[in-house]
Amino acid sequence: MWTNFCKPWFICCLLAALTIVLLVLNVNQLEHLDHESVLATVIDSSGQDISPQATGVVRKPYCGYEHQTLSKRERLEEDSLLAALQSHEPYADLVPFMKSTDPSSSYFVILNSGAFFKVGSQLEVLVQVQDFQGRPKKYGGDYLQARIHSPKLQAGAVGRVVDYQNGFYKVFFTLLWPGKVTVSIVLVHPSEAVQILQHLQEVRPDRVYFKSLFRSGRISETTICNVCLPGNLPVCNFTDLYTGEPWFCFQPKKLPCSSRINHYKGGYLKGLLTTAEGAFFQSDINIKVPVRSSGPDWVTVIPLGVKEANDPEPSQSMENFPSGYYYKNQWRPRKFKMHQFNEPDNITECLQGKMVYLFGDSTIRQWFDYLITFVPDLVEFNLGSPKNVGPYLAVDLKHNILLRYRCHGPPIRFTTVLSNELHYVANELNRIVGGRSTVVAIAIWSHFSTFPLEVYIRRLRNIRQAVVRLLDRSPKTVVVIRTANVQELGPEVSLFNSDWFSFQLDTILRKMFSGVGVYLVDAWEMTLAHYLPHKLHPDVVIVKNQLDVFLSFVCPAKT
Repeated sequence: MWTNFCKPWFICCLLAALTIVLLVLNVNQLEHLDHESVLATVIDSSGQDISPQATGVVRKPYCGYEHQTLSKRERLEEDSLLAALQSHEPYADLVPFMKSTDPSSSYFVILNSGAFFKVGSQLEVLVQVQDFQGRPKKYGGDYLQARIHSPKLQAGAVGRVVDYQNGFYKVFFTLLWPGKVTVSIVLVHPSEAVQILQHLQEVRPDRVYFKSLFRSGRISETTICNVCLPGNLPVCNFTDLYTGEPWFCFQPKKLPCSSRINHYKGGYLKGLLTTAEGAFFQSDINIKVPVRSSGPDWVTVIPLGVKEANDPEPSQSMENFPSGYYYKNQWRPRKFKMHQFNEPDNITECLQGKMVYLFGDSTIRQWFDYLITFVPDLVEFNLGSPKNVGPYLAVDLKHNILLRYRCHGPPIRFTTVLSNELHYVANELNRIVGGRSTVVAIAIWSHFSTFPLEVYIRRLRNIRQAVVRLLDRSPKTVVVIRTANVQELGPEVSLFNSDWFSFQLDTILRKMFSGVGVYLVDAWEMTLAHYLPHKLHPDVVIVKNQLDVFLSFVCPAKT
């Protein structure tokens, strides 16, 4: 009887013990959290909550770029690039809002407004910024954009801004067409906002986060991915074997890293700014607000005489900047002759017998969309690719034209890209034979705006090396780089895609590809100089002008 009583008691104890063990395991699972919520709370290896909300300290994420090995030449170049951008560093201390730059009380004046202007003359404008108390500021760092324009002529060009670091700025314009020319100065961000953007760029590269789906059979998991991942959770290392480009995902709890299916944008972090910091990012207050003029904001430019117009020697003011200007809504480069490809047959004749490769983000995907829409003989071949993602392919069998588009490798903020379609541009270039019939165009900038500049420098370094190899083996290959462009900004967009970020990337791109033997489509000037509102994806009239420049490189004027 005692034995019979002990058996159920022993079984009950055993079940209770098993229940406790399972409970402990489940609690341990909960402590490590699903990776979907890792951005809300970061758990370290001890199971403690180390999120910013819990500790008040933002931990610096792990970043693969910090562990790259650079040659002496690469290190010197990187240091030089970063040092060149330090001139844009704002005043060190964050000041109260009322002492920040107020565009409505700031002003500009045309210094030589009484002078006699001809086409090719230099126009100088002095800008003085003041705070919301109407007091002149004593330091620089504000981000300004400047252009001259003649609305009736649909003409426009950009100006060069020089920061004297004392609250004064000088803007230099070259007057490139006759008639009434108006000056426009815009405060994109006050120096106080620039300081915050720089801080975000350095310490919060995870403010745009990405995800990947892992699947095996009926089991699927989604985890967070990025160049930089916070905390000490196990990660899957998807660093590219050929280029060394770093990319990581948090390791799934049940599946191997090899079961990754896709990549997509997860979202944007919220609550990045304090209330005081948010005051520096207000639409119609201090984001892309015009600066008023003190006195006339326009000058009259007279045409050149016949002898001057035929003079083959350009004046010193017309050497390098700006790269071009709009006149009657057509872009006019200053260093080469641009064709107008106004008819589909013009484009077909230029591209006949050519293979055209477009690599990069959605701003160069616009070129693909324009070409297949405008040229009826270019027929898109359905590859079953996701919309707005690619890869895309179009052919014109009659004229032997092949047109391809492929997005660049991560980071890429597209909806869903299959893992096996995540190709790095450098690797794609290494697979191209090249030659007289090969044309390559690259645009890569927008998706790097949230990362430290070292990440972008590394990517461009790999692409540049691949371009040099391509041109070495096939010198007749045409390689074109599309630069960054300005875009519409609001309080939230500014934290992720500000023109200030894009300007830095654009500066680096131009310096790194200088002297390499590639052509440049200056999308920055072509969007800033135009009268249409700024957009990440410019309107078709601007895209058409970009394609005219691109095709003029492919099919230059015969001399």
